[in-house]
Amino acid sequence: MSNIEVEKIIEPVAASDGAGVKLKRSIGTHLIDYHDPFLMLDEFGSENKDDYIGGFPPHPHRGIETVTYMLAGDFEHKDSTGGEGIMTAGDVQWMKTGSGIIHSEMPAMKEGKLHGFQLWVNMPAKLKMTKPEYIYIDADKMSTHKDDDKTVKVIAGKFQDAEGPVKGHNVEPVYFDVELEKGKEFNFDLPSTHNSLIYLVEGEIKVGNQDHDAVKDSTLIILTRGEKLKVSSLTKAKFLLISGKPIGEPIARGGPFVMNTKAEILQAVQDYHNDTFVK
Repeated sequence: MSNIEVEKIIEPVAASDGAGVKLKRSIGTHLIDYHDPFLMLDEFGSENKDDYIGGFPPHPHRGIETVTYMLAGDFEHKDSTGGEGIMTAGDVQWMKTGSGIIHSEMPAMKEGKLHGFQLWVNMPAKLKMTKPEYIYIDADKMSTHKDDDKTVKVIAGKFQDAEGPVKGHNVEPVYFDVELEKGKEFNFDLPSTHNSLIYLVEGEIKVGNQDHDAVKDSTLIILTRGEKLKVSSLTKAKFLLISGKPIGEPIARGGPFVMNTKAEILQAVQDYHNDTFVK
């Protein structure tokens, strides 16, 4: 079985989205447009309310899945299907936008620390116009593996006896939140068919057996294909491991819409302006 090594190290780009929410974007930039099936990865977080208070007012999506994972703070979600709720620290919302949804994500707090991630997962052509659906994972129901060396929270996939609720998914995703004590190892077998990445949240780690540049805090690490992943912690560290089977279809982007052709993007824009967007 082949070892997984570091293919590329990418520093996130400072960006803003919604009503001026400041964030760090590591996928969906000039450095890496996408990593099939992953279209975008943002880290948002600040203790300054001015960086997030504007939130993400109502906006549409079509053709993608958005996975929002909160580490700190509270966010209120409302959408065109009538769904609403408040995400708190440790919660996950996995939204399959399909044919179209209009939603808002607004901070349910006026001060304090907000910290979280949003990942965009592409949908294959055959699923892009399906009915929107959700998976909610409450923090206290998150499947977790814990031992003396590490804590692994499982959003998707399986780590030993801990299994995430996202099952039967077309890209067979793995999404772990790993906390590793200093001087310890995290070992995991991934499918050689998958594209994989690590997003280092804090601390310093070494990946694989080969030498690579130092990796510390808020850094994207694109991994080579292989089966055996080994992560060693140089300090106490926290990172996300995300992996999925590539879809391998043409990608056409139009802001919040991701389809296969430009014509489909123009149709999405037309549907939105004609008020026929939400089925």
